[in-house]
Amino acid sequence: MTTERSSCIEQIYNEIQTTPDEYLPALLEVVRGFRHGVGLKAADESFYRGVQDMKAGNTMPISELWEGIDV
Repeated sequence: MTTERSSCIEQIYNEIQTTPDEYLPALLEVVRGFRHGVGLKAADESFYRGVQDMKAGNTMPISELWEGIDV
């Protein structure tokens, strides 16, 4: 483990320890949201994949897109 990584982990741990218990669920959601966000593909990659799917016929009618989703 690098020194920088160790330092970051220690600082994160200290922040968690000083966070009031009632805010820990919200902090967990922030951390999960951050991890999910950094894992998303860049917009140009997503657009390229969408075009490739369209060209390959991997599409759905608009009428079916919201099927089964409660809004």
